[in-house]
Amino acid sequence: MTEAETPPGAAGAPGPRVLADTESLMAADSTATGALWRLAEPGRQLDANLIRVPPGGRIATHTEPDLDVLVLVVAGDGTLAPEADPQPLAPGSLVWLPHGSARGLVAGDGGLSYVTVHRRRPGMRIGTGPSTDTST
Repeated sequence: MTEAETPPGAAGAPGPRVLADTESLMAADSTATGALWRLAEPGRQLDANLIRVPPGGRIATHTEPDLDVLVLVVAGDGTLAPEADPQPLAPGSLVWLPHGSARGLVAGDGGLSYVTVHRRRPGMRIGTGPSTDTST
């Protein structure tokens, strides 16, 4: 381990803690949709969100080329909609969406609330483009 690395639990490193109560977040405004909560801790290696889709709403089928995503259904019902094999979703459903797979979600009559977790995408950086030096 180098001096630049900080071992878990070392002075100044963040410690484990409860970040949110999903039931309270969902109860606070039962009509809110979209992202009800986002992981925003500095220095994190993960992204996570609490998402609510209204009754009959959908997340259109799409392909994520780079990231595996873990989905945990916390309320409501719906369908995981890979075109070839739709699968029912209910509270407690834990779903792995491998990178490169086509996926979509359709909320049932009660709507659908779920937590997503995936590796954090690196932030956008300003840099120079490829070199155009032709002197070599």
